[in-house]
Amino acid sequence: MAQEQKKEWAISQLRDKAAELGRLPKKDDYDEVTRSRIKAFLGPWPRALEAAGLKEARQSGGRV
Repeated sequence: MAQEQKKEWAISQLRDKAAELGRLPKKDDYDEVTRSRIKAFLGPWPRALEAAGLKEARQSGGRV
């Protein structure tokens, strides 16, 4: 599977689970292998949710 296909697969997994559950998917909603692959293809869990368009990207910058 090409890198872009891997990312698309991981995004699909997250979006499908979100639709199924009606909420943001948690790591515990997946078996260990699927969870590991999603993180390997998309990065840490919060970034994976952002990549799937399920969570708004965190604003960068310092605190005031």
